[in-house]
Amino acid sequence: MHLRQIIVGLDEGVILIDPDQSILWANKAALGMHGVDSIEDLGETVDEYRDRFQLRYRNNHRLDSADYPIERVMTGEAFSEVVVEVAVKGEDQPRWVHQVRSLVLTDDKDEPECLVMIIQDVSAQFEAEDRFEQSFNANPAPAVICRLCDLRFVKVNQGFVDMTGHDRDAVLARTLYDIDVLDHAEQRKLAKDRLAEGKTIPQMEAELALPDGTTKLVILAGQPIDMGEQPCMLFTFADLEPRRKAETALRHSEERFMRTFSLAPVALAIGTLDGHRLCDVNEAFTDLTGYAAAEITDRPLGDIDLWETAALRHDLEGEIEAGHPIRDREVRIRLKDGGVLDCIVSTEPITLGNDACVLWAMRDITTRKTSERELVNAIEAVMQDTSWLSRSIMEKLARIRTPQSEPTGVGLGELTQREREVLALICRGLDDKSIARTLDVSANTVRNHVARIYSKIGVNRRNAAAAWARARGFDGDSVVIGTPNREIAA
Repeated sequence: MHLRQIIVGLDEGVILIDPDQSILWANKAALGMHGVDSIEDLGETVDEYRDRFQLRYRNNHRLDSADYPIERVMTGEAFSEVVVEVAVKGEDQPRWVHQVRSLVLTDDKDEPECLVMIIQDVSAQFEAEDRFEQSFNANPAPAVICRLCDLRFVKVNQGFVDMTGHDRDAVLARTLYDIDVLDHAEQRKLAKDRLAEGKTIPQMEAELALPDGTTKLVILAGQPIDMGEQPCMLFTFADLEPRRKAETALRHSEERFMRTFSLAPVALAIGTLDGHRLCDVNEAFTDLTGYAAAEITDRPLGDIDLWETAALRHDLEGEIEAGHPIRDREVRIRLKDGGVLDCIVSTEPITLGNDACVLWAMRDITTRKTSERELVNAIEAVMQDTSWLSRSIMEKLARIRTPQSEPTGVGLGELTQREREVLALICRGLDDKSIARTLDVSANTVRNHVARIYSKIGVNRRNAAAAWARARGFDGDSVVIGTPNREIAA
């Protein structure tokens, strides 16, 4: 009676079984762990218990009749910590997870007098472990779990398998001595000390050895955890290989750029983003300006007077600071020996390493500009005495001296033959009456032609019409008036 009073107050479930296979008694905890209120509902015999409850192992394998813990108790077998999932008959999903052990009470003759099955409900524990297992396996971040007592790997997720190429089962059969994730760690001694103490391992870079003999750059960290009441270390990893490949590609790209920069036949310079200082120049730049690289780099350009005037320097620096690239700007630069060169300058924003810079390109056009100036001077000299030149030649020389933009809008082809004749006479300076007499038509007819010409070419004055014609190489002197099938000479 006293024994039963003690057993009733236990949190563990206790079931007493007679050697004849009848269930003698069960405490309230044991009944609750099976979802019943009485022995009758639990089963009065071992056979009834086995018929009402279906048991399976954690790996989903059903237990044979002889493997039921209650059957093993009947045989007098002593066992401990047998874990089974328990489902009510007719239900697919188990309701509880039981951890069972046995106890055999004997009489004075050492014969079995009472068989005891002691049950502990570990459903909450295994549900938590299941949630952790699902989360661990679903986490894309590579991870492994190492048991601290023997440093054996007990968990490996798919992320680690994908990252390293290791076989999951092969990893689980090995220890940290075989696959040493800390072997090439940045702070290996600290990591080993923290592992031995079961303390957190801070983030650090490491080289993981892969099965194919190569290595992979990662960031690893270790976090102590408990699994099944055993202290373990959870190692997590971040794959840095894409970053390393990107950095390598960037470094190679910059090396190729610098080789091209150094050997380019065009004068090139790399400057700060504000345009006030040059960081590097190539050989063509030093040949062009006369400055050695050491004389012109890392100094404000205002101290060197590279630009011909301070106004030009302020203008260029202002555009660079505003983020406006310069395209084919004609400028004059001052050489080291004091000479001045005509150049075309262009800029392009670039990034070197983590620095935002400006690439300057300069092309010497001094020879071309000199030739142009000589040509203009020659034209001006010729035009000092124009008495022997025709008006068309004078106009063409004027266009060479003062180039005009390409004319736009309608062309001469939009005008009829008669309208071209009228326009030619306008270019000669004739008024409407004179044009009427020349063409032998009425003044009203001339006025109508003039109005249509104005409308087509978009002007409203005679001098504007003459300017429009001359801009297209059309002059009145080259047009023959009053001849059948006449043509206009351009």
